[in-house]
Amino acid sequence: MTAINLLPSLKSVFGYDAFRPLQSEIIESSLRGQDVLAILPTGGGKSLCYQLPALQREGLTVVVSPLIALMKDQVDQLQAAGVAATFLNSSLGAGESRSRLEGLERGEYKLLYLAPERLFLPDFLEKLKSWKVVALAIDEAHCISEWGHDFRPEYRQLASLRTHFPEAAVMALTATATERVQSDIVEQLQFKDPGKYVASFNRPNLTYRVMQKQRPRIQVLDYVAANRDVSGIVYCQSRRAVEEFALALKEAGHKALPYHAGLPQSERIENQEAFIRDDAQIVCATIAFGMGINKPNVRYVLHADLPKNIESYYQETGRAGRDGLPAECVLLFSAGDIAKYTYFIEQMEDEQAARIARQQLRQMADFAEYADCRRGALLRYFGETCTEKNCGSCDNCQDDREEVDVTTDCQKILSCIFRINHAGYPMGLNHTVDVLRGSENMKVLAKGHERLSTHGIGADQPADYWQGLGKQLIQQGFLKLSDDGYNTVEFTSEAGQALKERREFHMKPIRTKTVTAASRSRTKAGAIECDEGLFEVLRRVRKDLADVKGVPPYVIFGDVALRQMARRYPRDDDAFLAIPGVGDRKLKEYGGQFIEVIEEWLTDNDPRDFEPNGFLDPAPRIQKPKEAGGLSTTARTTLEFFEAGKAVEAIATERNLNTSTIESHLASCIEAGKLEGFRGMVEEEEFARIREAADEHGLEALKPIYEALDQKVSYGKIRMGVAMLTREGKLS
Repeated sequence: MTAINLLPSLKSVFGYDAFRPLQSEIIESSLRGQDVLAILPTGGGKSLCYQLPALQREGLTVVVSPLIALMKDQVDQLQAAGVAATFLNSSLGAGESRSRLEGLERGEYKLLYLAPERLFLPDFLEKLKSWKVVALAIDEAHCISEWGHDFRPEYRQLASLRTHFPEAAVMALTATATERVQSDIVEQLQFKDPGKYVASFNRPNLTYRVMQKQRPRIQVLDYVAANRDVSGIVYCQSRRAVEEFALALKEAGHKALPYHAGLPQSERIENQEAFIRDDAQIVCATIAFGMGINKPNVRYVLHADLPKNIESYYQETGRAGRDGLPAECVLLFSAGDIAKYTYFIEQMEDEQAARIARQQLRQMADFAEYADCRRGALLRYFGETCTEKNCGSCDNCQDDREEVDVTTDCQKILSCIFRINHAGYPMGLNHTVDVLRGSENMKVLAKGHERLSTHGIGADQPADYWQGLGKQLIQQGFLKLSDDGYNTVEFTSEAGQALKERREFHMKPIRTKTVTAASRSRTKAGAIECDEGLFEVLRRVRKDLADVKGVPPYVIFGDVALRQMARRYPRDDDAFLAIPGVGDRKLKEYGGQFIEVIEEWLTDNDPRDFEPNGFLDPAPRIQKPKEAGGLSTTARTTLEFFEAGKAVEAIATERNLNTSTIESHLASCIEAGKLEGFRGMVEEEEFARIREAADEHGLEALKPIYEALDQKVSYGKIRMGVAMLTREGKLS
C-alpha cells in the first residue's frame, strides 16, 4: 500500500493532510513486511509509523514500551480518534485487566501496549500467540544497547520474540541513537536487511542557551517569572534540589510540583497528572520524570544542573516544543557540576562503565563550553552534517562578537598533537596542553615529550585557552576523541589537509572561565500568529472538556489546532475539518461546540483588526447582534427553547450541539440576569455545596470545585452555580 492510498486514513483518523519527513517511507516499508529501524527526533511523529499501519492490517499490533505514562497517553489519544487500542500494565486493577484480556481474546483491539517485563511473564506469551499478532513495534529501542543512555537489560530478551512470531513485521523506534547504538539495535534484534531510516535530529523550533551558573535559585525564579503561564520543566541533579526549587517557585506564586523517585508512587502519579492536564504549570524533577510524557505544549526545559551525557540532554530538551511551536532549552553550567559527576564515577566498580561515563561527561561539558553553533554541535554528535554555520537561534549564533584570526594557535595545537601521536600513541587533550605550555611533569617526561619541537610553544596562553581551542577543533571535526572511554585525541583527514594547505582559522574569542549568557531574544521558528484573545478562550473551552472527560487537554486538541482555529475562524464543518489535527471523530464530537464559541467571539471582535499580522480568513463575516446585558444570540436561542419547557438534552439534540455547550449558554443567561434561578437544574443542597467549595477554591478553575465535591456534581451544574454566585457578587 502506497502513501497516497494511506492519505484518506491519515486525515479521517488522525486529522493530517500530509506525512512528516520519512513517515510514509517507514510505513510503506513496514507494510511490505520488512524489518524497520526508525530514528526520528522527539516530536517527529514516531508513533504514527506503527499506529497507521496497524489500522491497515488484519490482526493485532503489539507495542513494547518501558513507559507506563506513555501507554495510557497514547491509548487515550487513539481512543479519542476512534481507534480500538488498549494497554496492560501494573497500573490496572485486577478487574480492569481481566476485562481487557477478554477483549483481546475476542479480537476487539488493533493495538496493544505492553512493558517488556509483561511479555515474559509465565503463560503470557502463549496468550499472545492466540491473539493473531501481525506486527511488533519496539519503542525506545535505544534501551537495548549498553552504549545507549538508558540501557535496560530486559530489552535484551526481546530478540526471542522473533522465534515466537516469525511472520510478524518488526519495527524499532527511538529518538536518540548514535551510529554505534543503531548498529547494536540491529544486531540485538536480529534484523536482516532492515529498512533503516534516520531523520534529521534538528529541532528548528528549539532555541538552545547556556548560562553561567552563579545564583541558580534566583536564575530559575527569574526565568520562570519571565515565562509565566506556560508549561515548563526544571531538571535538577538531586532530589533535595528538586524539593528546594519546587518550594521556592510555589512561594513565588507559581503552580509548581516536585517529581523524583523518593516520593511515594501515588504522589508522583498525582503530580505528573496535574502537569499533563495543565493543573500545574511547572514540574521540578530529576531525570526520573519525562520519559514517555507526550505533553506537546511544554514551552521550555531548564536544566539547573548538567545532564550526564549528550543523549540525555537531547532527549530531555526534546520534551520542549513537541507541537512544533517555539520553545527554549536553557542550561545552567558550572565546573562544580563536572566535579560532582566525577566523584560519582570514581565510585563505580566497573572500570569499562566508568570509562564510558567519563567520556560522556566530557562530551557534555564540551558542549556547554562550546563557542560556535550549539545546534551544529548536537547534529554532528549524532553523525549528521550541519550545512549552516549560523543557526540564528542558539546563544552563540546570536552572539554578535566578531571572529578573530586564530590560525597560528590552531597550527600550534594541531602540530603538537601530530608530533605526540607520531612519537608513540595518542594522548588526551590535557596532556597536549601540558606539552604546549612547556610542562615537565612526570607524564610528559616519562613519554619523552619534553624533547618535541612543540614543547613550550604555547606558554604565552593559559591552559583553559588551549583547552577551549582544542574543544572547538574537536567540535569542528579537525580532531576526534577516541570512543574507547579513554578520550585520547586523534588527527582527522581534515586536520592534515588544513595544515598542508596552511588554512586560516577564524573563531570568536575563546572565553576563559566563563560561559555564554542567555540572550533575551527568541526564535520564531514554528510560530503561528493568531488571534491571541480567541486562542485563550479556546484554551479554556478545551480545558473544561478535558476535565469532564478525564483526559489531558491536548487529547482534545493540541495548541497547533487551537492556534489555527484562532487564525482561520472556521464556522462550518468543512472549514473545521481543514484544521490540522481534526479528523472525522473529533469533528463529530467537538466541532459544534468550538464553532459555536468562534461564532460567539466574532459577535464582539472583528477579525479584520488582525489583518496586518498576516492572517485573515477570506470568507465573508456575519456579525451577529448581541443582546443587551452581554447575552449572545445563540445563548438567547437556547434560553427560548428552555423557557418553552425543553430539557437540556433535548435542546442539545435539536441544535446539534453538545450538552455542555447548552449548559454554558444557560450559565451565561443566569449571569446576565436573563434566567431567574436554576429551574430544577441545580438542587438547593447542591448549590450550597458549590458555594462552599467555591469559597475555598475560588473561580480560577472548575476542576478544584469538581474534586472538592467528590466528583458527584457535574461540571454543567457547577458552571451554573458559579454563574449565580458571580451574579450575586458573592465571589469576584
